[in-house]
Amino acid sequence: MSESTVLVVDDETAIRDMLRMALEIADFRCIEADNIQDAYTQVVDERPDIVLLDWMLPGGSGLEMLRRLKRGDTTRDLPVIMLTAKTAEDNVIQGLDVGADDYITKPFAPRELIARVRALLRRSGAGPGNERMQVSQLVVDGESRRVLVADQPVEMGPTEFKLLHFFISHPERAYTRGQLLDQVWGANVYVEERTIDVHIRRLRKALQAPGGDYSNLIQTVRGTGYRFSSRGVA
Repeated sequence: MSESTVLVVDDETAIRDMLRMALEIADFRCIEADNIQDAYTQVVDERPDIVLLDWMLPGGSGLEMLRRLKRGDTTRDLPVIMLTAKTAEDNVIQGLDVGADDYITKPFAPRELIARVRALLRRSGAGPGNERMQVSQLVVDGESRRVLVADQPVEMGPTEFKLLHFFISHPERAYTRGQLLDQVWGANVYVEERTIDVHIRRLRKALQAPGGDYSNLIQTVRGTGYRFSSRGVA
């Protein structure tokens, strides 16, 4: 049995049963909750490696739980995939903006969900290089997985860190969204290209630090994608 534990949070018994069967066949340990209160208890007691979180839940929305997880010191880096029947782009973007790492709309194929779970676990567990890189007062430390601006820590999620690490390691080159998906998320990962734009926006926001605003290092290249450029930075 895999050491990876998946918490499924969904109030529909049939969905939980289907996911538990698919996950256990794929050698994951599956734990379940059908409401937000039980889900929090499972997170604290079981320390899952990833959460599959339904949007609509008794006692509040999955989005509320996601916000709480991303505010917690011990849970902000916990990977979360939103399960939702909401297909409108605004709803998808809202979930990603709050901190979801991926989303999948119902109905979905169990094999696709398993592929996304595996991809997200690889992405969360595979660390970047250990080198320490610096642009002016912006420091990216691969060994400690910390970002500093003027010696002050900058809070950002694991995906934003990997994006920044990749960018600062490959400066002055324009990358398409597809290339960034391959380099940061990994090849053959089921993530839509528009997800890149959400994580870029979150990365830029994180780089607007009290010690200095470095958000302009991440440049939009019209018709192509994005580029990291430190030209003109003292």
